[in-house]
Amino acid sequence: MSNGLRRVLAVTAVVSLGLGAASCGSAKQASSGGSPGGAGASVAVGAVRIGLLLPETKTTRYEQFDRPLIEKKIKELAPQAQIDYYNANQDATLQQTQVDTALTKGDKVLILDPVDSKSIQSSVQKAHDAGVKVLAYDRLAQGPVDAYVSFDNHKVGELQGQALVAAVGDRAKAGEIFMINGSPTDPNAADFKAGAHSAIDGKLKIGKEFDTPQWDPNTANQEAAAAITAIGGPNVVGAYAANDGMAAGVATALKAAGISVPLTGQDAQLDGIQRIVAGTQTMTVYKPLKPEAEAAAQIAVALASGKPLDSTLVPNTVTNGSGNKVPANLLTPIVVTKDKIKDTVVADGFYTVAQICTPDYAAACKTIGLQ
Repeated sequence: MSNGLRRVLAVTAVVSLGLGAASCGSAKQASSGGSPGGAGASVAVGAVRIGLLLPETKTTRYEQFDRPLIEKKIKELAPQAQIDYYNANQDATLQQTQVDTALTKGDKVLILDPVDSKSIQSSVQKAHDAGVKVLAYDRLAQGPVDAYVSFDNHKVGELQGQALVAAVGDRAKAGEIFMINGSPTDPNAADFKAGAHSAIDGKLKIGKEFDTPQWDPNTANQEAAAAITAIGGPNVVGAYAANDGMAAGVATALKAAGISVPLTGQDAQLDGIQRIVAGTQTMTVYKPLKPEAEAAAQIAVALASGKPLDSTLVPNTVTNGSGNKVPANLLTPIVVTKDKIKDTVVADGFYTVAQICTPDYAAACKTIGLQ
């Protein structure tokens, strides 16, 4: 069990002591969810409205994991709570409009994963002025944010960089790597980049480096192809991709160039895990989404109660880009390589062996002992 998971389980005990079973409802996009029935103790917040604002759909995690996990936990803790769901589809202006809509609908707490941490500051201020609490989720927004839940993002980049240095090994002096970083509007991307550089600088030579708007896999593919051309295929000894979505584009570019070199990733997407099985990606960073999502739900419900946040809910403090000190819960990321798949994403029920080991990957799965 990871340290982050242990911390969240402890948080669960504080927030939902004595919690019984409660059925869960499904909220429609930009509309309120129903209030389910069911007995059991819950936080006395009544029919409070909570807005859930996620940033995009290109990364599979948000619709498949974050949204349903957050909604389920909120309904367990506060069965009468109504949830308004919004997805900005990577449009910062649309997200600002969605915040306005949430405030108009009467949402008292916003769980906000910002598309652009800087431009959303005015919306955060507007919510604050209206007495609405804002919980920054996964990405830290600027402005008077009330709480923040994420992973130690500098550590994520550090783990990626360390894994790449180790995988390149003795070939470090034989050539150069290229780096495909995340979106410049995402504050997490800057942390990943800084963490990666802290492990890579002085150990690997960086031939080309890009910051990739909107984390777009197609753009990452084009950047990787340009880097390979600039460095020269035989001289490429490794590739840093900040997440699995972009790693897919990088892997395609490497294959087209006939190159097989270590490649990083993040988010433990299914296709990323399958590339690790097949040997076309070296590692990913697994950030257990259930602990993160449940911590967000717990903090949101606690904020809705109007009581000060307990230190077990937010044991850390961070400073956002506008200089605000924000109570935070920073969870622990986990490196996944071939030999760690079974003990991480499979053991946690994130994926089944059958989901990973489809016919195209069955032989490779057997080779690494996954089947």
